[in-house]
Amino acid sequence: TAAVELRDGELPTSAEAVMEAVRQSTVSAQISGRVVELRFDVGDYVRKGDVIVRIDERSAARALEASEAQVVEAQAGLVNARAQYERSKQLLSQKFISQAALDQAEAAYKAAQARVSALVAGAGAAATERSFATVIAPYSGVVSARHVELGEMATPGRPLMTGFDPSTLRVVATVPQAQVAAIQAGGKARIEIPSLGRWVDVKSMTVVPQADPRTHTSRIRLDLPAEVRGVVPGVYARAHFVVGKAPRLLVPRTAVLRRSEVTGVYVVGPGNRAQLRQVRLGSAGDEASVEVLAGLKPGERVALEPIKAGIASPGG
Repeated sequence: TAAVELRDGELPTSAEAVMEAVRQSTVSAQISGRVVELRFDVGDYVRKGDVIVRIDERSAARALEASEAQVVEAQAGLVNARAQYERSKQLLSQKFISQAALDQAEAAYKAAQARVSALVAGAGAAATERSFATVIAPYSGVVSARHVELGEMATPGRPLMTGFDPSTLRVVATVPQAQVAAIQAGGKARIEIPSLGRWVDVKSMTVVPQADPRTHTSRIRLDLPAEVRGVVPGVYARAHFVVGKAPRLLVPRTAVLRRSEVTGVYVVGPGNRAQLRQVRLGSAGDEASVEVLAGLKPGERVALEPIKAGIASPGG
């Protein structure tokens, strides 16, 4: 058994929330081509720099070869233009040609230089275009969605894969605007994940500087520590904020018994006789205890194993 206690504690308020990843992105194709390789699928862990998708690069490779051939041709023309310019300078010094002829040779030489520079840049762009055929992971994370199948055509802008970094998670809670000031003043919050039965301490809290004019609510981002595991974006959560202090009547969570729509505890009286008593619970509490609003008095003792107490009690 355990005693029902009236303690001065933190006065909380709770809000509905949802889990999201700080880093979550969709990788899209940057060139056209057939998807020839998919190295990862949904649920796989990918390290930063790993190749996740390969697109047929033959068209891009041919374009690169053509650009490189044009560079070689232009470089040969540049060599010829430079030689012609040097000869013209010598002929001018010997009075065999006019200044206009030298100026023309110099202009041809500079034009050949510019053509080489332009074609080298074009070859670099073609090489970059070819590199887009190999899609790599921008950061380490987990694949949450795959948007293409092997053999399908990829086009610029078409999504390929979506992933998120499980080490950077946060919870976004929606709270009434009237409570934002008290929540900021309290400066403390905890996250409850009902699906896992876990409570997590918040690393930091940020109030989004924007309010919804239709619902008169604001969003608060709660960053979670990196060691949180087993949760994914979209999971329902409940945020508990501290907005002050007040006396609360607390009982251990293990003492609470739920039968259909009835919530109660077994109160242990004289002679260790246990009797089921209906209670009304509040929103305050933590993973170990919960607030009781009605049905119990301070000092009463409750059974920590209500099922066994019910079996042992008369009519239980």
